[in-house]
Amino acid sequence: MFDKLEDLVRRYEEITSELAEPAVVNDQSRFRKLMKEQADLQPLVEAYTEYRKCQETEADSLSMLEEENDEEMRQMLKEELSEARKRTEELEHTMKILLLPKDENDDKDVIVEIRAGAGGDEAALFAAEIYRMYVHYAESKRWHVDLVDFDEIGIGGMKSVTFMLKGKGAYSMMKYESGVHRVQRVPETESGGRIHTSTITVAVIPEAEEVDVQIDEKDIRIDVMRASGNGGQCVNTTDSAVRLTHYPTGIVVYSQTEKSQLQNKAKAFALLRSKLYDIECQKAHDAEAEARRSQIGTGDRSEKIRTYNFPQGRVTDHRIGLTLYKLDKILNGDIQEIIDACIAADQAKKLANLE
Repeated sequence: MFDKLEDLVRRYEEITSELAEPAVVNDQSRFRKLMKEQADLQPLVEAYTEYRKCQETEADSLSMLEEENDEEMRQMLKEELSEARKRTEELEHTMKILLLPKDENDDKDVIVEIRAGAGGDEAALFAAEIYRMYVHYAESKRWHVDLVDFDEIGIGGMKSVTFMLKGKGAYSMMKYESGVHRVQRVPETESGGRIHTSTITVAVIPEAEEVDVQIDEKDIRIDVMRASGNGGQCVNTTDSAVRLTHYPTGIVVYSQTEKSQLQNKAKAFALLRSKLYDIECQKAHDAEAEARRSQIGTGDRSEKIRTYNFPQGRVTDHRIGLTLYKLDKILNGDIQEIIDACIAADQAKKLANLE
């Protein structure tokens, strides 16, 4: 591990030196690439630099303890030694995590699809609540939310909704939300007061760039039509909605939230690219079945990942055995604690597999 760290420190120093060269500064493409590489290496280099300083402190404290006779000074040196050792252990764990293989999609924006499952209208109402939960969470992260398509029901529910989240680290956080979400509560229409169980599915897909996926226009049928639903004055008056059908895979995507047909077409192509990219990622995951099993809920979308129990006011994440009694706050977008716990569990599993 330490040989690799030394190599990375040398590489960091090389990049810092290169970034000061006029030729590199004038080459914007190379400059941006080096800046990103430097930013990726910086947390690791800073941790390793502090780690070496802590080791020096340990060595100095031990050396001084051997020569020091004053009891008060010895006590101070022992405390300094204990703190340095504790910090050294923390930094070693941090560096191991930073050295774990990175998910190449972590920095990408995401497309999220929520679909009502078992439970009829109650499932559609829950789908709308989970959509609002993610919108509130995105706002807390200062991400941009871009609605692509939705299918509403009259009582405020959604049979399905597709939207984009654009912002730093969107996929690295949201990928843990893929799977089946279950709600247990008494529906307003239930006169007997019985608790019903309904489900929705959430799919989180990294947004693909054009360089990630090449689409042959001969493989696509483009249909334009009038948008439906509650969308303002232009709904049902202009052919602004766009539907794409991809013949080789049978994938159909639809975008209707923009007034402009061109904008809806761009969104639909972005969604199609991402779905095709996701298929390739799933194939890669299937080929590395053991690696996939070592991850926390970022693969199988039929997996039941979480239960929202209204009578008890609790949310349970079944993958990591975490239960929180703050249902209202979570539905208002306060899901960072759950995501952080999933990240920690994911990292712990990957570290265990390396050892």
